[in-house]
Amino acid sequence: MINRRFLNGKKILVIEPEVETKNFFLKCLKAEGFCTIDAENGLVGFQQAQQELPDLIISEISLLKLDGYSVLTMLRQNPSTAMIPLIFVTTKEARYEIRKGMELGADDYLTKPCTVEELLNAIAACLEKRTILKQYYAACEIHQFQPFTKPLLADILEPTTLKSTFPSNSLLDEVFGFIEENYHHQITLSDVALKVGYSSTYLTNLVRRQTGQTVQNWIIEYRMTAARTLLLKTDETVEMISVKIGYQNVAHFFRQFRQHHKTTPHAWRRKHRNQPDQRQKEGIATFSKG
Repeated sequence: MINRRFLNGKKILVIEPEVETKNFFLKCLKAEGFCTIDAENGLVGFQQAQQELPDLIISEISLLKLDGYSVLTMLRQNPSTAMIPLIFVTTKEARYEIRKGMELGADDYLTKPCTVEELLNAIAACLEKRTILKQYYAACEIHQFQPFTKPLLADILEPTTLKSTFPSNSLLDEVFGFIEENYHHQITLSDVALKVGYSSTYLTNLVRRQTGQTVQNWIIEYRMTAARTLLLKTDETVEMISVKIGYQNVAHFFRQFRQHHKTTPHAWRRKHRNQPDQRQKEGIATFSKG
């Protein structure tokens, strides 16, 4: 059941090239108490998102000037729009098309025709999750986030468990040390390269030669190790855990966790909390297991 009070006044951007479909969406959304803005192509839609900063975006993929995938990619790369939930409502229904949309960071994916109820439920779910994250960020403002997070995680995460994620390699101690200290931030290959004084290309080749993995792979591995520990030892929601280990986009965390563990964070938690302690420890410490 949609909570009208919760949704009332939220601003939604609809990017839809078909006039009749767009008007139908706008009518339904206004009836539910939303404020609406619209765009007929991807370029205008992206510009509207930057100017209006809507609470949520509904977009077709087949758009003129910029397709929906490009719009989503640009939104996620822009700090001011990176956290805006986006739902694809599209005629594209091939499995690879759905997968591409989710991998780029879409929060949900509905194929046309969909019912009004399906659309409203998807909107409500996305906005509820985003509200939870906003409340969390409000509780620990950016300048307080690092001192808040690191002692909290230090009380929960076992250093030996986390350090076992990395291979012993004196050439890469500084690289792995930087990842360990900063994985809960939005660090990139460029950040690591700057810290250790190498070019990004040289560092990529060095780490790959020494370990067979990329720098980004190691950042993800360390975050996954931290995620498994927090899932096992705390009752934090998956959304909160994703924030604590450096993900701004919860869908991105879900996707990477599933790729590494072939299951969802919720399912992993249920399974491993029901196992004996020794098996739990082994499951956490083992590289790329879960």
